[in-house]
Formats: sequence, structure tokens, C-alpha cells
Amino acid sequence: MPRNSASWLFLLLLVIKTASAAAPEITLEIKDHLFFPATIEVPAGTKVRLQISNSDSTPEEFESYGLNREKVIPGNSKTVIFIGPLKPGEYPFFGEFYPRTAQGVVIVR
Repeated sequence: MPRNSASWLFLLLLVIKTASAAAPEITLEIKDHLFFPATIEVPAGTKVRLQISNSDSTPEEFESYGLNREKVIPGNSKTVIFIGPLKPGEYPFFGEFYPRTAQGVVIVR
């Protein structure tokens, strides 16, 4: 256990830095073979936790070539995908099983 105030201060700063380093979370829902919201904005250079909830009874696959992510989400279930840190730009994503309707984009600013 630290004995002096400098050690306590260092420990406190370490805890604060660790807590603030948690990735921001964005929720994405699949419903009626559509993504809600279809447009997601995230800050550049930041790792983001994407919580995906599939409200449909059928599975869907989150697919993005630009984000280099691919994951099947069974019907009526949730999953987490981490994206980033990313450079500014647009990164489209789609549902592999319903590509005509399940489309979206991550906009990085």
C-alpha cells in the first residue's frame, strides 16, 4: 500500500485514466431487416463498442469490408463488436442475409 501522498496521487491518476479509457458505446438495432440507426457518427481515433441487438426472429450477419468486421447475430439476441480507432471517412456496413434492406454507414469525424 502506498505510504506517501505522491504515491497516492499516482495511484488515483492511474485509476482515473483507466476509467476514462473505456470505449464509448453505441447501440444498433436490427428490426424488420433494417439497421436503426442507419447512420452512426463516431469520433476519429477512438475505439468504439458497438452493441448490436437483433430484434428479428431470424439471424443477420453484420458485415463491413471497410471496418473489417463480420459477425452473425442470431435472432432475438445481442452481441458486441469493437470498431476503431478509425480515420475520418465513411465506412458502410450491411446485413449479409438481407443486403437490399439492411444497410448503414459509420461516419467518422
